[in-house]
Amino acid sequence: MDDASAQVTAAIAGELRLMDPEVRASRELARELLDPEFVEVGASGRRFTYEQILAELPDKAGASQDGPHYEPSGMTGVVLAPGLVLVTFDARLGDRHSRHSSLWRSRDGGTGWRMYYHHATVVPPGVE
Repeated sequence: MDDASAQVTAAIAGELRLMDPEVRASRELARELLDPEFVEVGASGRRFTYEQILAELPDKAGASQDGPHYEPSGMTGVVLAPGLVLVTFDARLGDRHSRHSSLWRSRDGGTGWRMYYHHATVVPPGVE
């Protein structure tokens, strides 16, 4: 596996972990995957900082073993620069379909990948 493929694989693995209900329900586990400078623009249009998302993530949809879980599809990644990967995908959470893009960065030479930025957009019914 070349370096670019390894970077994309690491970023996608982190993205998938953040969709795991166990990780979403745990501030400690989520903290390991989010960059301290993290910002999100959620599907609601609301902006979240690192501290806000850590405080609210356990109460958000997808954080319960009993509730709906994220079902990603079409996940791809591209290296924008060494240590910076853009991940894009679609996801379903119950009846809601959304499109996502995330920037993952590593500040320590390819290990310790953390999500730096995330954006989600709800896809209206009937739009493919």
